[in-house]
Amino acid sequence: MTAKSTLRNTVLDDTYAASDMANAMPRYEMPKNESRPRDVYQAIHDELMMDGNSRQNLATFCQTWVDPEINQIMAECVDKNMIDKDEYPQTAEIETRCVHMLAALWNSPDPKGTLGCSTTGSSEAAMLGGLSMKRRWVNMRKAAGKPYDKPNMVCGPVQVCWEKFARYWDVELREIPMEKDRLIMNADEAVKRCDENTIGVVPTLGVTFTGQYEPVEEVSKALDKLQKSKGWDIPIHVDAASGGFLAPFIDPDLRWDFRLPRVKSINASGHKFGLAPLGVGWVVWREKTDLPEDLIFNVNYLGGNMPTFALNFSRPGGQIIAQYYNLLRLGKEGYRRIHQNCYDTARYLGEAIGKLGPFEVLYNGRGGIPALCWAFKPKAKVNYTLYDLSDRLRSRGWQVPAYSMPAHREDLVVMRVLVRHGFSRDMGNLLIDDIKRAMAHFDAHPVSKPLTEAEAGSNSHAGRCAKK
Repeated sequence: MTAKSTLRNTVLDDTYAASDMANAMPRYEMPKNESRPRDVYQAIHDELMMDGNSRQNLATFCQTWVDPEINQIMAECVDKNMIDKDEYPQTAEIETRCVHMLAALWNSPDPKGTLGCSTTGSSEAAMLGGLSMKRRWVNMRKAAGKPYDKPNMVCGPVQVCWEKFARYWDVELREIPMEKDRLIMNADEAVKRCDENTIGVVPTLGVTFTGQYEPVEEVSKALDKLQKSKGWDIPIHVDAASGGFLAPFIDPDLRWDFRLPRVKSINASGHKFGLAPLGVGWVVWREKTDLPEDLIFNVNYLGGNMPTFALNFSRPGGQIIAQYYNLLRLGKEGYRRIHQNCYDTARYLGEAIGKLGPFEVLYNGRGGIPALCWAFKPKAKVNYTLYDLSDRLRSRGWQVPAYSMPAHREDLVVMRVLVRHGFSRDMGNLLIDDIKRAMAHFDAHPVSKPLTEAEAGSNSHAGRCAKK
C-alpha cells in the first residue's frame, strides 16, 4: 500500500468507507491493533441507538434531563477524583457546602456543625445510615453489658437496598408486608415489630411500589410512647431517596425530617428529584453526635483534618459539582416550581387514565411523589393484561412498568408512571393517546395468550425492587 493510499484510509476516508467499519468490532476480546478514534466512537454510538429513549423511560426514578451547562460542568470535572481532597480542595469544599445546605433544608438544629457526605446514590447513603444505626446500638448495648449479637431493623415494603444492608451487615430485617388496602408502613405495624434489639425503624418517604409517603411523624410518636412504656430508645432513619428533594418544597409543613428529634439520619438521591445527573446521593445526620466517632476517618485537608465516612473510595467529582450547580441555579423557588409542574402533570394523567374505563387509579401524586399508579378495576371486562399493555406501549418507545406487588398482595398487578423534570404536559398527552391506541388494538385483536410478568420483559425498576 502506498503512503498516499494509507493516508487516505487513515485520515481522509468517510467513516463508513473506512476499513475499521468494514468488519464488525470485537465483542468479547480486545483487538490486536489500534483503530481510528472516530470509527470506534461511531460504532459504539450506533450500537447504543438500540437502547431506549431515556426521556420515555417512565419506570426510572433517575433524572434524564439536565441543563446544557451541567454537561459542560461534567466534562470539566471528568478528571477530578473527589476523594483526593488535598489535590482537589475546592471540590471537597463544595461537597461540604451541599451537606450543610441539605442539613438546613431538612431542619437540622445545627446545619453548619453536623456531618454528612455524598455517595454514589441513595442506596450507598442508606447503607451508611443503617451502619451508623447498628454501631450506635452495639455501642449502647456494650456499655450496658448486654448482648449485641441479634440486631434487627423494622421497615415497610422496601427498596432492595435495605435487603442488601440487612444481609451484608447481619441484621434481621423485619419488613411490614402489604395487607389488603394497606400498601405502606403504619405506626401500629412498626411498633408491633420492635424490641430491645431493634437498631432503628426506617420509614420511606416515597415508597417504590406506589409513590406514597410513609407516616414518619406518626411512627415517631408511637416510638415515643414505646420508650415511655418499655424504655427502648429506638431511632428513626428516613429513606428519603425521592421525597427528600420534594417534601421541603411542595409540602414544607409535613413533619418528617430533623424537626422530629427521633429522626437521626436521612438519605436522599441527588440524581432523582435532586435533579442532578447519575450518580450522586447524600446522607446527613441530625447532629454531629448522632454519627458514632469510631466510624469516622480523618483525612488531611488543607493542612488540617476532615472527617469522612463512606464505602467507596475513588469517585468522580462532577456529580457533586452538578448538584451544587442545581442548588444555586434553582434555589427553593426553582425546585418548587419544577416539582409542582410534575405533580400537576401526574394528577392530570391520573384523571385522564381514570376516565378510560377499565382502570382504577390507586395513587395520583397526592400524599407522595409525583407519580401515578393504576390497576384494573375488580370487574373490568378486558381481554389483555397490564403486561400486554406495557409490552404494546414499548412499540412506541414508552417504558411503563407493569408488576405485581410483593408478598401478601401478589394478586395486585399495577402499572406505574414516574413524572420527572422534562416530562411535559404535551408528552403526557402523547402517552394517553398511545394508551388509547393500544386499547383499540386489543379490542380489534383480542389476546389469545396473555403475557406473564416474566414474558413482558418491561423495564420495571419497581419490579426489580419488588422481587426477592
